[in-house]
Order: sequence, then structure tokens, then C-alpha cells
Amino acid sequence: MSPITSETLIVVFLLFCRIGGCLMLMPGFSSTRIPVQIRLFVTVAITLALTPVLFPVVNTALPDPTPPTVLRMIFSEMFTGALIGLIGRLFFMALQFMATAAAQFAGFSPLPGSPIEDTEPLPALTTFFTLTATVLLFATEQHLEILRALIASYSVIPLTEPIATEQGLIRLGDAFSTTFILALQISSPFIVYALIINLMVGIANKLVPQIPVYFISMPFVLAGALLLLYFTISEALSLFIAAFIAWLQTG
Repeated sequence: MSPITSETLIVVFLLFCRIGGCLMLMPGFSSTRIPVQIRLFVTVAITLALTPVLFPVVNTALPDPTPPTVLRMIFSEMFTGALIGLIGRLFFMALQFMATAAAQFAGFSPLPGSPIEDTEPLPALTTFFTLTATVLLFATEQHLEILRALIASYSVIPLTEPIATEQGLIRLGDAFSTTFILALQISSPFIVYALIINLMVGIANKLVPQIPVYFISMPFVLAGALLLLYFTISEALSLFIAAFIAWLQTG
């Protein structure tokens, strides 16, 4: 057994900075429903579990551990981990945004549900999408793929590489584009349905202004949206989790 030296503690703390920065924003691990102490203990446990695998890589790449160098590397590792976690978070933020838009179009938004993933209440349809996607993340064992991605990140972004702000912003911009296009594909049936049904209701309201067509048609609009949800929810969430898995595997 090798002795625990100051260099060993520095390496473990640098691992904690990248892993903690990632899990601080990664969906599932960063839920507000999980107490902060539990999230901290999970991060420490994961760091200690991955230390035997990553210690040789980080220890050989660690330069002279002077205080300015260690301080710079701490900020660099925290930024790298936060960037990885934020890109993963963007998938769920885009899904939440487009599900909220679809709920407003389909008439679900007047009934906000209890906050589950966020501190503010969201429409029931949005909560259903985001909560199911989070459950699928763990049910398909993608939390293990997140750990594998963290291990692989040390070969893509070495410890000695400085903070590449420009490269990070480029990756973030590409992630914005990819995730919101994906969320638009998932929510497009509801958007198209809402446009068609509201156009039909508007035409009917113009033809018979004496009848409150909007209030009469609301139950039928909701019933049609629920029927559309029944037929599309499986394919939509399969498409979402497949895109998330592809991002974890290819980075």
C-alpha cells in the first residue's frame, strides 16, 4: 500500500473538482429533491470509487504542485466538469421548454402540477415528460455511462490543458442546437395538432359567433391531445433517450 502524501490528496481533490462540477449540473444527480448532503456524499463516494482508475493518469500528468498551479487547475477542472454537466442538462432543459410550449398549445398549461425536478410548478405534461426521461436515464443504466464518460474525458481534455473558453462555448452552442432540434422533433406532433385544432375552432367561431365555440371545444381539444400523447409518448421518449445515449458515447 502506497502512503498517502500531499500529492495524493491533491490528485483526489482535483478528481473531486471535475466529478463534482459535472454531477452538480447533470440531470438526475442534481435534482433539487435530493438533499445537498446526500448529493455531496454521492459525489465523494463516486470520486473515491474512480480514484484507483484515474489516479495513475492524473498523477503522471500533474505538474509541479505549487499553490498557483494547483489553484489554476482547480478552477480549470471545475469548469471542465461543469461544462460536461451543463451539456447533459441542456437535453432536459430543451425537453422541458418544448413540453411547456406543447402544453400551452394543447390546453394543459392552466393546470400547473407540483414541482418535482424544479422549484417552480410546471404543467402536468411537462412534469410527465421530464420525470419519465429522468427515470429512463437510471432505468437504462445511463448513470453508469455518465461515469464512463467522465473517465474518458481525461483523455479528451487532459489535466494539464488550460481552460479553453472558446472551445467550450463552441461545444455549448452545438449542444444548444442539437438539443432544441431534438426537443422540437419530440413536441412537433402537439404543436401541429394545436395549430390545426385552433385554426378549426377559430373558423367555427367565425361561422357561428352566437355560440361560445372555444369553451365548448375545450374538452374535445384536451381529449384529442391525450389521445395523441398515448400514441406518441413511447416513440418520443425512446428518441430522446437514444439521443442522450449517443451524446454520452460520442461526446
